[in-house]
Amino acid sequence: MKIARISRRHEHLPLTRPYTIAFRSIDAVDNAIVRVETETGHAGLGAASPEAFVTGEAFAATLAALDAEATRWLAGADVRALPALCRAIAAKLRATPAAAAALDMALHDLFAQLLGLPLCETLGRVHTAFPTSITIGIKPLEAALAEAREYVERGFTILKVKGGHSLDEDVARLRALRQAFGGAVAIRVDLNQGYTLEQTGAFFARTAGLDIELVEQPVKAAAAGELRALPEDARRRIALDESILTEKDALALAAPPAPAGIFNIKLMKCGGIAPALRIAAIAEHAGISLMWGCMDESRISIAAALHAALASPATAYLDLDGSFDLARDVAAGGFTVEGGVMRALAAPGLGVAAI
Repeated sequence: MKIARISRRHEHLPLTRPYTIAFRSIDAVDNAIVRVETETGHAGLGAASPEAFVTGEAFAATLAALDAEATRWLAGADVRALPALCRAIAAKLRATPAAAAALDMALHDLFAQLLGLPLCETLGRVHTAFPTSITIGIKPLEAALAEAREYVERGFTILKVKGGHSLDEDVARLRALRQAFGGAVAIRVDLNQGYTLEQTGAFFARTAGLDIELVEQPVKAAAAGELRALPEDARRRIALDESILTEKDALALAAPPAPAGIFNIKLMKCGGIAPALRIAAIAEHAGISLMWGCMDESRISIAAALHAALASPATAYLDLDGSFDLARDVAAGGFTVEGGVMRALAAPGLGVAAI
């Protein structure tokens, strides 16, 4: 199964519900959509949604890394040599991990199609399904409560609440949500590097009775090691996101005493399914749980992350809501969501089709 051609296009995707996080507000997203075709007529799909604030990858660089000239080296390559191709992608596109992820997932899609199996089966499925959280951005309390009610009415049982602007406002918002929904929902918090170590300690103290499931990236990415000063019961509930970009980051932050009990893996940060699974293996052997997250992305790359998550023994949490608020998508299929629970389709590969 040799590669005959690679094409990419730029898609500007508005959001139906703009939102604010600790370091910016978002009302639309740019995705690069990749199509890898073989001589046999098969096609694999990939999508890139870079986050310059996290990885330094500008969208222009993503497009350049995926243009016809930059990907010419893959022409004639055999998809069956998948591990070698993924190593080459990682080496050549080190500065553009989202672009690398798009190529990596398109090749994984093709490889699993060749075998006639869903991708998660070829990777060694260990899970059937997981509930995903759905995100509430930083907003006034009444607006947050109204959005939460809508999500609960739609069947979601896990809310991820953004914070990091104000400790007092964050705590008040979380108290109101817990009072409104009792134990009917799980609540996660994502602080997007908005706190200091001292504020993080105060946050845990002030929310002790609110049953917060996990707290994502409270401090600056480079300051993750400082979290080792927190009590173990707090560290176990911390998920590192912006601190975990590569396998080297995972190795350093898995060293005991680990500053966090959870790693958030995103394909757009690490460069695709192959490196994501290497990070997953590090976490598994270190006794660290996995959360699989996303940017604002097409369901193409959301499906890719879901397939990887279902094949990772350490997976404990999903946060794969990145396609839910797109005003339009460029693909269909890939997964189902019922009652907030995500399942991969039984179709070969990623199970996605361009529209």
